[in-house]
Amino acid sequence: MVKVSKFVMKNVGEGISKTLSEILVCPLTKQPLRFCEKTGSLISDEIGVSFPIVDGIPRLVPKDGKILEDEGLSHTDGHKEMKD
Repeated sequence: MVKVSKFVMKNVGEGISKTLSEILVCPLTKQPLRFCEKTGSLISDEIGVSFPIVDGIPRLVPKDGKILEDEGLSHTDGHKEMKD
């Protein structure tokens, strides 16, 4: 497991590795996250929350997420879908 972790996290300084970005999901919605090169964070487009990457480790604890204020960081069209 350690070898896999080192391999997966090896390229975090240059962005999230392809393997890691395919595995990680938002802790709140369980939907895929995308890497934002501008902020160096993982974005949940579904709910407009940014999760930081600290020392190469994604911080996916809900309390660490920040609500996106800047529409330029989100790929959504500004319309939030209401769910029951």
